[in-house]
Amino acid sequence: MEIAFHIGANCTDDDRLLKSVTKNQPALAERGIRVPGPARYRRLLRETIQHLRGAAPEPGTRDVLVDAIIDHGETTERLVLGNPAFICTPARICDAGCFHELAGFKARALAALFPDDRIELFLGIRNPASFLPACWEQTRGRAFDEFMADLDPRTILWSDVLARLREAAPHARLTVWCDEDSALLWPELVRALAGMAPDSPIEGAHDLVDEIMRPEGAARLRAYLDKHPPGNAAQHRRIVSAFLDKYARDDAVETVIDLPGWDAALVAELTSIYETDLERIAAMEGVRFISP
Repeated sequence: MEIAFHIGANCTDDDRLLKSVTKNQPALAERGIRVPGPARYRRLLRETIQHLRGAAPEPGTRDVLVDAIIDHGETTERLVLGNPAFICTPARICDAGCFHELAGFKARALAALFPDDRIELFLGIRNPASFLPACWEQTRGRAFDEFMADLDPRTILWSDVLARLREAAPHARLTVWCDEDSALLWPELVRALAGMAPDSPIEGAHDLVDEIMRPEGAARLRAYLDKHPPGNAAQHRRIVSAFLDKYARDDAVETVIDLPGWDAALVAELTSIYETDLERIAAMEGVRFISP
């Protein structure tokens, strides 16, 4: 079967995408697409991978896991899972002076647990200039230098992480997008993770927009879309973008970065490196990069 796994990153959509997919469970179930609750698999997969420590799983491990995740008797063509901390917790993203050092290990372990299934990995990425401070804020008091583990933020490239994921699980399809674009891409991301056709009607298409837009703007957006249904995804993105320009809440779309030793010049440099890296990612073989 297909196994679609939203593996993060930390401090991006924080499970919102999985929740939006879950809103479509009745329609998905009719097509054999299951979205089990995280409690059924997150700890189970984490502890299984930790127990194996890179060793090959015993024969039958895959079937035991599937039986624990899916209700007995359910016909399943596609299994949708998610864990923003699957690769590692926010506190460990720079461990050993390597950005997401465990990415390859975790992808390889997942592929080994489901060797005959078609695995798809989904990853939202974020500008390191805001991603690093957001993750550090969740470390509960660690000094920023300790958190960074002597890693120069200028050397951080998401393309390196993706390359390690591809090397570790070469047969897994990898879908990537920028967290900064998520509000514009939300319907496409919901359909992609769920395995639905691009024109499928869905619930939760505007969940993220509703969070970052003032209520009056969200109401006007829905009224406009009802009267002027977009003909394709590009038109939908343009409409949402126009409403966000006018009605987005400042506190939801603006990030204040206040870190020891960081100034505006460094933030601009990190942003430039990130934007160049996105061009590299868009050209990577085996990577589906969803962008506006």
